[in-house]
Amino acid sequence: MEADAQPLVESHQGMATMNSIEETYRAATEQSAQLAKRAERVMPGGDTRTTTYYRPYPLTLKRGEGPFLWDVDGNRYIDLLGNYTSLVHGNAYPPIVEAVTKAVRDGSSWPARSEAQLELATLLCERVASVDRVRFCNSGTEAGMLAAHVARRLTGRQLILMARYGYHGSYDDLEVGLAGQDGERTMLADFGEATAFEALLSERGAEIAAVFLEPVLGSAGVVEPPAGFLERVAEATRRAGAMFVVDEVITLRLAEGGGQQIFDVKPDLTMFGKIIGGGFPVGAIGGSEDVMSAFDPRNRGSIFHSGTFNGNPVTCAAGVVSIRELTQARIDKMAKQGERLAAELARAARQVELPFSVRHCGSLLNVFFLKEPPPATIAREDARAVSNFHLAALNQGLFLAPRGMIALSTVITDEVLSEVCERAAKAMADVAQAGE
Repeated sequence: MEADAQPLVESHQGMATMNSIEETYRAATEQSAQLAKRAERVMPGGDTRTTTYYRPYPLTLKRGEGPFLWDVDGNRYIDLLGNYTSLVHGNAYPPIVEAVTKAVRDGSSWPARSEAQLELATLLCERVASVDRVRFCNSGTEAGMLAAHVARRLTGRQLILMARYGYHGSYDDLEVGLAGQDGERTMLADFGEATAFEALLSERGAEIAAVFLEPVLGSAGVVEPPAGFLERVAEATRRAGAMFVVDEVITLRLAEGGGQQIFDVKPDLTMFGKIIGGGFPVGAIGGSEDVMSAFDPRNRGSIFHSGTFNGNPVTCAAGVVSIRELTQARIDKMAKQGERLAAELARAARQVELPFSVRHCGSLLNVFFLKEPPPATIAREDARAVSNFHLAALNQGLFLAPRGMIALSTVITDEVLSEVCERAAKAMADVAQAGE
């Protein structure tokens, strides 16, 4: 840790009570403000990720180490997001840094497989029961596009059925669900309503190529499925002759075998991303030997799929370490910490009389300043309060998503979590003082 790097709240003691939450933020992040203006001159809105934008301007980060992040002004934050769940072992995890350093020295990429690629594919096949073969790409979005392409090719159909407010990347036919709107080739049904999925599959099954579902809705606010929901949808999908696709891009962190292990469901295709790259760009799909044989170039009429960085050796070297060291014991510890944090956040909100609710599943949480959580973050009615909390949390040295999402990592100790709870309580008090 840098000697002169202090948590923002310690650098600006007492300002949250004298000034507004935003004024405190602006006073502590002047270099970020200057860089935001420069960035806006060369990038729309000053960035290339819509989800990372927030008012008055996003931070510019300088480095990360373990459970901590530092911005260009020298403020330290406890990382409660892990780059939107992808850094399950925190920042600059030493075993990953070591593996990547060696890989880079051997060459950053080449037009052939690497041993690391083979090892990562083997790990995924061993851990996820429904996966016999793996195909790598470069993002969760690409994985969604590839899964849709496979399903359409194998079924000869075009329509996709997915959950309202679900998210499977920035591909047109899959992105529309996040906004809750049907698309030209996309139909929606409410997550958790098995009868709605069954009805659409009964009525229009002959047109549906695939059903896409997250075991737990991530972007919508960590929404768990009711008992039997995934199993019923999977059965209805197969009766209709469509393919059942499970998106484990986020949920693979919830168990060694992912969400499909927790909820006892076997998909035809599985989407991967985030943690399987150890902090580097990655995506993949996996499935049975029969389904994935559609890619085998030895077969006549196989699907053409290529990409300069597919199975990149540096990414795969990082991914091998990330997956191998995400043991069930570590997963269980994060889940216990998630339970504790959810309870402490609720207690802190009660103490300052803020309406509050939290959804959590394992190491994932999403907070709402409402008595009951909404069906999805996009349908929330607490935008002002959650925005205030996000900035107040930054002022107190906590880094979480603007929408109130939190993802814990294996390097957050119980002592660090205690500090998180203390700082979050102060942020809650700042929000209560700010009022509506």
